[in-house]
Amino acid sequence: MAMRITPSILNADLADIANEVARVPSSDMIHFDVMDNHFVPNLTLGLPVVESLKKHTATPIDVHLMIEDADTWAPQYAELGCESVTFHAEAAKAPIRLARELRRLGSRAAMALKPTTPIEPYADIITEFDMILLMTVEPGFGGQSFLDSVLPKIRRTRELVRKTGQEIWIQVDGGVSVDTIGRAAEAGADVFVAGTAVYRAGDPDAMVNQLRDLAITACAH
Repeated sequence: MAMRITPSILNADLADIANEVARVPSSDMIHFDVMDNHFVPNLTLGLPVVESLKKHTATPIDVHLMIEDADTWAPQYAELGCESVTFHAEAAKAPIRLARELRRLGSRAAMALKPTTPIEPYADIITEFDMILLMTVEPGFGGQSFLDSVLPKIRRTRELVRKTGQEIWIQVDGGVSVDTIGRAAEAGADVFVAGTAVYRAGDPDAMVNQLRDLAITACAH
């Protein structure tokens, strides 16, 4: 099982995003958080910034929409060419229709769940998605501590994916670091959003590779 590291640009220098992306060439994708100050209590960047960044990097962009009207906005990020678009289950009125629209537009379709949102209600539709994002902090702000209480949900989600026989990535976001990535990987995650751990490291790209190696090692045991 491949392990993918997707640094969060939220923790980088937002005045110099293109160069900040260039500092982590070993990344599998760049994670771009979009918040609307309604679904979560924070406000970040949106479509115009993503559109500009696409012109300056070949690194795939993994957009995480923490916004209320996901059904309206998510397809617009796919139309920009974002390789992966994640919307929240709690914010989508028609998740199957939205996932299929994202795939039709050429993006990977992903669904995110807050820490207290169970995976089981979505078990029957899990194959509609290319990735499931399990938040390991309450969404809204970077720098929070990893919630170990989500580990059992990661295991249950991995078992649901295994039963489908399909390749559906399981991403975790929040508090991912050298101290926590092993536990998440052992539980079944294979895509890791790391913001503070990467961009506050002395060598961000070396940290990307270190995190990937730690995940691979944990999964091998």
